[in-house]
Amino acid sequence: MPTKATKNAETGKSLLIVESPSKVKTIAGYLGDAYEVESSMGHIRDLPQPSELPTDMKKGPYGKFAVDVDHGFDPYYVVNPDKKKKVTELRRKLKEADALYLATDGDREGEAIAWHLLQVLKPKVPVYRLTFPEITREAIERAFGQLRELDKDLVDAQETRRILDRLYGYEISPVLWRKVSSGLSAGRVQSVATRLVVQRERERMAFVSADYWDLTGTFARPEGQDAGRGFTARLSSLNSQRVATGKDFSDRGELKSARDGALVHLGETSATALAAGLQDAEFTVRSLETKPYTRRPAAPFTTSTLQQEAARKLRFTSRTTMRVAQRLYENGYITYMRTDSVALSDQAINAARKQAKELYGEDFVPGKPRIYSSKSKNAQEAHEAVRPAGDSFRTPSQVRSQLSVDEFKLYELIWKRTVASQMQDAKGSTATVRLGAFASSAAGELSGADAEFSASGTVITFRGFLAAYEEGKDENPETSSGVSTKSKDEDKRLPVMAEGDALDATDVTADGHTTTPPARYTEASLVKTLDELGIGRPSTYAATISTIMDRGYVQVRGSALIPSWLAFSVVRLLEDHFTDYVDYDFTAELEDDLDRIARGEEERVKWLTGFYFGDGQAEHGLKPIVEDLGEIDARAVNSIPITDEIMLRVGKFGPYLEVAGTVDPETGEITDPVRANVPLDLAPDELDATKAQELMEIGKADGRELGTNPDSGRMIVAKDGRYGPYVTEVIPEPTQEELDAIPTEYYKNGKPKPKKVEKPKPRTASLFSSMKLQDVTLDDALKLLSLPRELGEDTDGETITVQNGRYGPYLKKGSDSRSIGSEDQIFTITLDEAKTIYSQPKQRGRQAAKPPLADLGADPITEKHMVIKDGRFGPYITDGETNVTVPRAESIEQMTNARASQLLAEKRAKGPAPKKTTSRARTTKSATKTATKSKTASKAKAGTKAKATTTRKASTTKK
Repeated sequence: MPTKATKNAETGKSLLIVESPSKVKTIAGYLGDAYEVESSMGHIRDLPQPSELPTDMKKGPYGKFAVDVDHGFDPYYVVNPDKKKKVTELRRKLKEADALYLATDGDREGEAIAWHLLQVLKPKVPVYRLTFPEITREAIERAFGQLRELDKDLVDAQETRRILDRLYGYEISPVLWRKVSSGLSAGRVQSVATRLVVQRERERMAFVSADYWDLTGTFARPEGQDAGRGFTARLSSLNSQRVATGKDFSDRGELKSARDGALVHLGETSATALAAGLQDAEFTVRSLETKPYTRRPAAPFTTSTLQQEAARKLRFTSRTTMRVAQRLYENGYITYMRTDSVALSDQAINAARKQAKELYGEDFVPGKPRIYSSKSKNAQEAHEAVRPAGDSFRTPSQVRSQLSVDEFKLYELIWKRTVASQMQDAKGSTATVRLGAFASSAAGELSGADAEFSASGTVITFRGFLAAYEEGKDENPETSSGVSTKSKDEDKRLPVMAEGDALDATDVTADGHTTTPPARYTEASLVKTLDELGIGRPSTYAATISTIMDRGYVQVRGSALIPSWLAFSVVRLLEDHFTDYVDYDFTAELEDDLDRIARGEEERVKWLTGFYFGDGQAEHGLKPIVEDLGEIDARAVNSIPITDEIMLRVGKFGPYLEVAGTVDPETGEITDPVRANVPLDLAPDELDATKAQELMEIGKADGRELGTNPDSGRMIVAKDGRYGPYVTEVIPEPTQEELDAIPTEYYKNGKPKPKKVEKPKPRTASLFSSMKLQDVTLDDALKLLSLPRELGEDTDGETITVQNGRYGPYLKKGSDSRSIGSEDQIFTITLDEAKTIYSQPKQRGRQAAKPPLADLGADPITEKHMVIKDGRFGPYITDGETNVTVPRAESIEQMTNARASQLLAEKRAKGPAPKKTTSRARTTKSATKTATKSKTASKAKAGTKAKATTTRKASTTKK
């Protein structure tokens, strides 16, 4: 253990900086008093928004991107406003230290954070770089024996990535603002991820289902061993022609050609007749084949496979998985969770094999260790696979009391996968039986047909690694209600039988099936696809998926990812005008290029020059493509044909359907187009021709005049709004006499101001859920507009009214509201019934008054009680003094005491929201132009001699 640091005369301490504050206490405990352990709280500086640049820089070369693209793609960095206090603190502690140890994470981002710390702190003491693959005593000891210099190539790769993303987003996003909608964004990975989800929905929209039939039956030996034990078999061939199944149909609903041309498609009539003809047929076993079965364990987890498996088995989102894994890593339970490697260290292999022997026996461990290598297209082997930390593993039962529910679930998953990866194969046998009979005359035209059925079953004779772990499988999110881990034939034993044996058939039935469209992506399957295509980094997938949800490109229904119509417009524009930048292969090649920069095989500035400016020949570059876009037809980009007549358009206030105006044969005038709103919860593949026509009928009724309100004399119309149908009064425009009666006001230049008439707010009421816009009458509208209905006074003198609201019908007395059963009661409930309701204890919604959504216990920092409540803008955590919204990507069920305490602490640290100031008042003190260079020094640490970091970065911040 490196406890013998060179002592400073005043403090005798060295400063060691990590990224996360959660690591500080654990690492400090291992290092002792010779080290001051501090956290940088992540990145301390970044590229500012161009609007945040100093005034004198906004019109210069940094003004557009905060990057000077004409002079070596030089970035201008500023210390993040919320990190200035932290930087000041680190500088103060560095003055008292005799050495600086940069122990940020060992990936590109961690290397870049270490470089930024070096540039900002400008240490005058020896600097050392080290990384901790896990937060354990053994790992820290090894790290101090492997001190190194800052890796300039890794820093270059991360800086290139940051600049690349800035160029991509700032050049393409403004095109989306102009042609689709303001506030949208394009991103190197997020746009490709969105395209994948949209493309899958397009396939579903184009899909044509097909019907097919087959037969199943229950069969058993009438005598002998296993007599009477039935098994199920399915019709596989008819007259030696294979019976068509779902996989034999194309997405257009057409039957594919069989390789041998022998394929029969059964319809309902023929299948039903055949089933009748086989009820009393004499079945015999025609063949019985047995093959050995072997199944190998899955490799240890990478970041990608961990996210996939946690989604399948634990129902975690990608963000939840990474957040929980981060806590496990920081507290010393698992190794670093951002990795593309499936390799295990020798210590880990020995630990897994030892634990497997102890728990399952020597027979379950192979004679030689299993060695895994990555197959991923852009795998980096800098780290181990994700595994339990330490040179010996703690079993889940040993750590259960120390972890939250989610932490325990994820640790157990990682532990099982790691131990199983070093265990024996599962062994068994798979039997396939074919049996057949000839149909009787009851089969009609198929009388005498030779029908052959088949069944298979697998028997596991040695479970091997399955004793510890079994990998999950992706399911169709529209049809699956659980996680499937076994194949349909696995661990199913067929009864004993032999070729030629007679079998009794019972329950031979005809079964109809319909082909289903390709399954929508789930988070797990999208992560898997991105990883297989080599797009982006698995460690960023969680943030990418959250971004496309926050931008309104994708919504979640159950576990399925459904694209919005807005996403269709965005993807279409990108496909038509930025083809390469949403191309899967092109995006994957960008990752390969960044890997080459990280390995020192590619020069950063040269590569960025080619990407942005092009080489004038084969490579066009982003800048010339943007400058050469030409005229983009925004209307065409935002239009999607549903039928020959109905067009869906993506507008400022959401999607709507439109039928073009027609020419009046008598007057020759073109009528106005008919429009209809599209419900926001309607998935794109659900908007077929029938549904579109149904919505257009509602659209035709939009604006329909119902008649005059006898009380006000105003016209009442029925309208189809974004949030549903409603009725409203039409407020007439002011007459000329009314305008003339208004005094004229003048501008300072003497010109008269336009006269404005304050219109009264029209009375409006939503239709009941049982009403249709096209059927609503004037009487219905008058009833709705009469609301709220006054029932009378309660015994305390307060007036009780009944009305309809966003969450249903309710009573109101002062500030006290009470829900009632149905909309029909609005016009029938009496004062006495209302009094009875108010005499009961206060209720919320239609249920009794609820406690908080979750009780999180005492905050370990403030000791105040923490709960989750349901607020106007969603659930939030509160300790009675500080409130913080539950993050969108985190569920209430998964919120832990530690996580809630962390969120409240972060909110308290931010303090009240700062008041906005003008850009003139902003000052930037953290940016400097000069490059820095650390002096080379050496230092003894537990008998290990290492060089100080001498890395120099050519491109730094500007003064």
